[in-house]
Amino acid sequence: MGQKGQLYLIPTRLGDQPPLEVLPLSIRKKITDINYYIVENEKVARRFIKKIVPSKSQDKLEINLLNKFTQDIEIPEFLKPCEEGKDIGLMTDAGCPGIADPGSKVVSLAHRQNIKVVPLVGPSSIVLALMASGLNGQNFAFNGYLPIDKAECKKRVKQLEKHAEINNQTQIFIETPYRNGQLFETFLKTLKPQTRLCVAVDLTLTSEYIITKSVKEWQTENPDWHKRPAIFIFHP
Repeated sequence: MGQKGQLYLIPTRLGDQPPLEVLPLSIRKKITDINYYIVENEKVARRFIKKIVPSKSQDKLEINLLNKFTQDIEIPEFLKPCEEGKDIGLMTDAGCPGIADPGSKVVSLAHRQNIKVVPLVGPSSIVLALMASGLNGQNFAFNGYLPIDKAECKKRVKQLEKHAEINNQTQIFIETPYRNGQLFETFLKTLKPQTRLCVAVDLTLTSEYIITKSVKEWQTENPDWHKRPAIFIFHP
């Protein structure tokens, strides 16, 4: 059997800014070379590829979808081109594949099949927000989404605040953009006044907003982040 292809983890933009303002040239080179892709949304992926390499033939692209509807039994078939010596690109809709993204399933299988995994440099909203927060970057946890139920959400926030106090650990969250306001209100009503809360919105875009204040200081603010991608971070 010949040499296997490699699985490239290709970060994408966090918004509609010019690609090469936030992405290295190595991504353009790989997209030029690769015709096999595993993506979250085909339309979004094709638009991104066209933006990066306008001359690339869309007809040559072979795309498999990896999203909440994908069955685990389908995934081995996605990696067949690597077994045949061809490289594959794995992309999410925004940011880094495998981070708050189902791409980790493909990466895990690639390791089991002795396929080399190559992560490329690009923006991660989680990492960028933590970098800019001024909160503890030595010990942190990404918690994803909090429960939608208000009582459950408050209970979980109190648990995580206590854990953060005991372990000196920063806590990081994402939320569906249309629920930003509700989550922010929950933080203000649940966290202790001295706990520091960072809100990072529209990262890497011209409308970027990153502010860290105590919960007490946030009480006098009335921000509007409705339907804008945001990361929330707190630390006692």
